[in-house]
Amino acid sequence: MRRIAHHGVVVVGAGLAGLTAALAAAPRKVLLLTEAPLGAGCSSAWAQGGMAAALSEGDSADDHARDTIAAGAGLVDPAMARVLTSEGPDAVRALAALGAPFDRTPDGGFAQGLEAAHGRPRIARVGGDQAGAAIMAAVIDAVREAGHIEILGGYRLRGLLQDANGRVRGVVAQRHGELAKITAAATVLATGGLGGLYQVTTTPAELRGEGLGLAALAGAVIADPEFVQFHPTAIDIGRDPAPLATEALRGEGAVLVDAKGRRFMARYHPDAELAPRDVVARAIHAEREAGRGAFLDARQAIGANFPHEFPGVFAACMAGGIDPRVQPIPVAPACHYHMGGVATDADGRTSRAGLFAAGECAATGVHGANRLASNSLLEAAVFGARTGRAAAAEADPGTRVEPSQVVPVLPDTALAALRHAMSRDAGVVRDAQGLARLIGEIAALEALHGPAPALVAARLVAVCALQRTESRGAHFRSDAGATLSPARTFVRVSDLPALQFLPTLKFLKAAA
Repeated sequence: MRRIAHHGVVVVGAGLAGLTAALAAAPRKVLLLTEAPLGAGCSSAWAQGGMAAALSEGDSADDHARDTIAAGAGLVDPAMARVLTSEGPDAVRALAALGAPFDRTPDGGFAQGLEAAHGRPRIARVGGDQAGAAIMAAVIDAVREAGHIEILGGYRLRGLLQDANGRVRGVVAQRHGELAKITAAATVLATGGLGGLYQVTTTPAELRGEGLGLAALAGAVIADPEFVQFHPTAIDIGRDPAPLATEALRGEGAVLVDAKGRRFMARYHPDAELAPRDVVARAIHAEREAGRGAFLDARQAIGANFPHEFPGVFAACMAGGIDPRVQPIPVAPACHYHMGGVATDADGRTSRAGLFAAGECAATGVHGANRLASNSLLEAAVFGARTGRAAAAEADPGTRVEPSQVVPVLPDTALAALRHAMSRDAGVVRDAQGLARLIGEIAALEALHGPAPALVAARLVAVCALQRTESRGAHFRSDAGATLSPARTFVRVSDLPALQFLPTLKFLKAAA
């Protein structure tokens, strides 16, 4: 095994959170590990809507925080929401200073659009639906020019190194079949979400919750894993991953209709198409299950302007044989964002010394049970910067690394079975029978393949979803009544036996 001694910061993942953390760690030396080329394999580059921030006259961080807390269905940490919304405007301005070409008003201000559950237009966009790609291009240029960052491409995370006290001391990563043991003063996980655990997802399929799973195996506290957001309007053209019809379309007046052209959202929520995402996702799911179908009709709202106002959506539709200028777009809910993750404080610190997390793999408490639209890129930028600064301040303890155990990778056939089971039983609508069946199937896969991080992440979602016997935000139980007391979930892998799901926890206990 190759050995690399690095006395600075190791950042794993090259989405917006990872790149922002790497930049913010200056002048401390940073090793940036990424499996895919920069700009690929991360959800940040695919983000369409933009960044929510109180940038206009009459808006305020307090108003943005109130909308964030309301969308989170009682589980948002108010203090963390205030950090997000108060530091958000400067984060957007910092990205603009790096060259992110945000849309502007005639007087030079940020042009801002409206999305669901926001009390006013506050979404800073780029070219209609090009925000993620444009922001990432600017940040990637800055990272490549930064003298303190060394990029190690083609490396896949395979394990976390720890000392005798459990402190995380770096990572085991693999490139071209060769393993490398990389020790570091601080380790930042910015490995993204877990959309690849679901059969229908809008995220890169390689995002399978592996950073979350490895952190759990290292003994870190995991927060709110049961809360998985399903975007209501994935474009239903049989592609994997599914292309996304941004929520901004509904903000511009596009409406949801059934196969006969009848609008249906008013039956589900007084805000109709601008209801919170979880409500819209369940409404579309119900219409499709009833055989009525669901379509996003933007012919009047956007029409002939589609190619230049929403070029990404237009291209995806045309590639699937749909001309959105003259046809409604077939849509379906798809796994889009994980509100849960490795529990962190406001500076990205986890419960394991030496280990930090940022972006979608972290759970800061700002999203609660249901993320507010366009808060994800903002969270990556705000907390990515805070995490990078905090990680850079970590002194190298110089402790001896314990013998490392590389955890298994889930074979493709097993992953396909897992994706099917997760969509079936831990999707938009859940119940105890389905979740128990899912846990049994995960246990069977663990018995065959060991504690692959993807299985650990899936187990955390399923077990905590079964334990939360209420419907709240994105977690909807068809067999549960009214919501119960609002309490976030905090769990370690070693806690799972107390939940009486025991079949293969011998693997997990040994690794933890």
